[in-house]
Amino acid sequence: MKSKSVYICSFCSAQSPRWQGQCPRCGEWNSLESRNLEQVKSTSLSSRDNHPQDIKEVSTDSADFLNTAMPEFDDLLGGGVVPGSVILVGGEPGIGKSTLLLQLCAAMAQKGHGALYVSGEESLPQIRSRAERLELLDSGIKVIATNALEDIQICFEQARRVGLIIVDSVQTVASAQLDSIPGTPSQIRSVTSKLIQRAKDTGTCVILVGHVTKEGQIAGPKLLEHMVDTVLYLEGDKEHLFRILRVVKNRFGPANELVMFEMTSSGLSSVQDPSTFFLQARDPELSGSSIVMAVDGQKPFAVEVQALAGASFLAIPRRTALGFDINRLHLLLAVMEKKLGINLAQSDIYAKIGGGLRLTDPGMDLGLVASVLSSFHNVSLPERSVFWGEVDLNGQIRPVLGHDLRMKQAGKLGYKPIVCPRSGQSSAGLGTIMELSEVLMTADSSAQQSADR
Repeated sequence: MKSKSVYICSFCSAQSPRWQGQCPRCGEWNSLESRNLEQVKSTSLSSRDNHPQDIKEVSTDSADFLNTAMPEFDDLLGGGVVPGSVILVGGEPGIGKSTLLLQLCAAMAQKGHGALYVSGEESLPQIRSRAERLELLDSGIKVIATNALEDIQICFEQARRVGLIIVDSVQTVASAQLDSIPGTPSQIRSVTSKLIQRAKDTGTCVILVGHVTKEGQIAGPKLLEHMVDTVLYLEGDKEHLFRILRVVKNRFGPANELVMFEMTSSGLSSVQDPSTFFLQARDPELSGSSIVMAVDGQKPFAVEVQALAGASFLAIPRRTALGFDINRLHLLLAVMEKKLGINLAQSDIYAKIGGGLRLTDPGMDLGLVASVLSSFHNVSLPERSVFWGEVDLNGQIRPVLGHDLRMKQAGKLGYKPIVCPRSGQSSAGLGTIMELSEVLMTADSSAQQSADR
């Protein structure tokens, strides 16, 4: 008897009795794929053995954390990896995802948990070369190179000996039950769902590596990030040596946490004190430079905000911003011209964040204004001064989140004066950028008098 088919959209899972070029629900083109109607019905049926139970009777053994030999990674996840959990790691090509996860494999193997590294992009000799460069050949890592989901599923049968399986990457793995090529939304969703199910059944932690698009998002359907338990992003500039591993989603611990690594010849090593990591080789006597106590996630650290203001010979002065949105620079310059009465229309303004960082912290506004004023008047700021605060369109300086964290870290590092919004208890509480200008001019006059004496 002829089997009946149904067409399912690979993006929104909408069903259609016949093929169409465009999905009637989400509007995607060429997303309808043929499925056997009997298989669709069988997968939608609920298990007869599944029944409600009292919440007090639910076992929490699966929520115990497994510690690795990487304390910074354990702290990032809230205590370690959870058996049966699935972690998605995204990042740009060449940022260091494979290097970091190979080091994590070695850390798990050294703890006796067992680790398997599955590569769908590299051959076994290439993996060995990386492990040899990282001095991890004797760590006991198991490796396999395959693009077949069925080969990975067999590895779960060894769950008693393997506590961690890393799949690099999920876009290169394909299931033989689907006719589509690897990397399509249907393949990614099917492969991920089956790996999640096997991880829950065997108690093995699975880490999936995901490619990112040019917009910086993990490739594939957005459903992928909802299916997994934890989402991590490895960020940084390939031209610089530091990397930031950020938690975007975490069902077993806090989110918006981050840990900082430095790329060395032996792999990624954690930065023990990120508070002053981005201030290396800084000359405080130069103008156009200020220190901002920024907060990214839940960790405060000091960064250098640089600005250069010079006479322009162009019809339209140039504005350049590196490390933050250039629209923020345009807004702050307009506020400074209006409220301070200074003429910046004939000056080229260049601003950047030292170390190649990219920040969206609104508390960076006050430091940026101080750097531009310092460069425009050619006045160096006090050597140990630190700034934070948001500048609105009226020239007022508003409080920002994490004030107590910033204040505590600034006091710990010995910064003084601390220039921040008036609501905070600081040595220089400000309400407007006019007061900021007066504070800078006063500090410059005091420094000049000391130099004369």
